[in-house]
Amino acid sequence: MTLGEFNTCVDKYADSLYRFILKSIKSEDRARDIVQDTYEKLWLRVNDVESRNAKSYMFTTAYRTMIDVIRRDKKIHYTEQLPEQDSYKVRPPDLKQTIDAALEKLSEVQKSVLLLRDYEGYSYAEIGEITGLHEAQVKVYIYRARVAMKEYLGHLENVM
Repeated sequence: MTLGEFNTCVDKYADSLYRFILKSIKSEDRARDIVQDTYEKLWLRVNDVESRNAKSYMFTTAYRTMIDVIRRDKKIHYTEQLPEQDSYKVRPPDLKQTIDAALEKLSEVQKSVLLLRDYEGYSYAEIGEITGLHEAQVKVYIYRARVAMKEYLGHLENVM
């Protein structure tokens, strides 16, 4: 891959790569760090990666880096003070928050394949390449994730 092709990849895929990671881990700073690490790893292997395979390489690398970050965070317990909320104020439900809460109920693999398919628009084969799963496994995980989302969103108390 040439320098021009590398720059084209950065320009072309940076936003979608960032959106995918941000939607999965909900931390803008960490998402930026993961995307930056991904481009650094691509730069270090710029001579080994062909430009036609760069998108797949970047999403695979970002996915694996994200999984490593999630595993590391599970070992570290963060405690933060949550602001006290007035219990008498009732806010209308926010659809984005409700969907995000439903996504948080999914396993990391289910969330990742669902986001790659429905949010980023990848094919089953591409998702399989990115996550290292077989295409049949990808379909099963997506089906189960959609069923879980439907069950969660179907309960009135979760929406309100």
